[in-house]
Amino acid sequence: SLLQRPKKALTGKDDDSEGWKSRQEPLLLEMIANELNVEVESICDFELNLFDVQTASLGGAYSEFIHSARLDNLASCFLAIEGLAEHSQAELDDDEDISLVALFDHEEVGSSSQSGAGSPVMGEAVKRISAALCDGEKDEDLYAACIQKSFVLSVDQAHAIHPNYASKHEKGHAPKMNAGMVIKRNSNQRYATNAVTGFLVKEIAEKAGLPPVQEFVVRNDCGCGSTIGPIISSSTGIRAIDMGCPQLSMHSIRETMGVADLTNGLTLFKAYFKYFRDVDSSLEQ
Repeated sequence: SLLQRPKKALTGKDDDSEGWKSRQEPLLLEMIANELNVEVESICDFELNLFDVQTASLGGAYSEFIHSARLDNLASCFLAIEGLAEHSQAELDDDEDISLVALFDHEEVGSSSQSGAGSPVMGEAVKRISAALCDGEKDEDLYAACIQKSFVLSVDQAHAIHPNYASKHEKGHAPKMNAGMVIKRNSNQRYATNAVTGFLVKEIAEKAGLPPVQEFVVRNDCGCGSTIGPIISSSTGIRAIDMGCPQLSMHSIRETMGVADLTNGLTLFKAYFKYFRDVDSSLEQ
């Protein structure tokens, strides 16, 4: 993002009185100005990030792997959007629920931002949707019912087992690429999965004919990262599960995941939108 100075500064001064430009690389300022077709003098601040611009590629003896930047977590974002788009074209007329996808910023740095999962966005969205269902009138009972009936799939990538570092995984919790989606659990609540939410997703996967969902639990003597699942669930009261596609080289400049897991992920998202209410209702009964 680029912040430009107005033609006449609010202070009445047009010079770099704070010395900001003197602390920047002149060549970088010129490159930015040329790229955006603006004057260097009009630039007063910017946010720039470097990232890999190479396209994704296939690898492996049978082209069974995808190598790409930022699979964590653009892969899940892509699958969620594609799943919702296909659901809206084929199943929307029979959908009794509000199906939505929320994509948040800053998940890797804590989510505590205006556009992160720690913001009021999710809770406010449910409040506004419930109010819209009441012709704009505030109904606390309807809002509480919406919370109780809602469910969050917190889908981030999962750590697949690496043949050179197999000891980093528990023997019974070593997800493999191209072998199905992964449910993530943690007794310290670093993940939002519990017995009920895990069961619901496994039932949905079975109805969709997917491979059995894999399970991941970090070793007890290893640290465990977290996701937006516990953040959203604790701030809104909505049930949640943490899961994702297995991959290697997480957070590297080029990451690796299985081709089949893209299909598995898309099928799961579509099945979730289609079958969740039936599975959830049968559990309540």
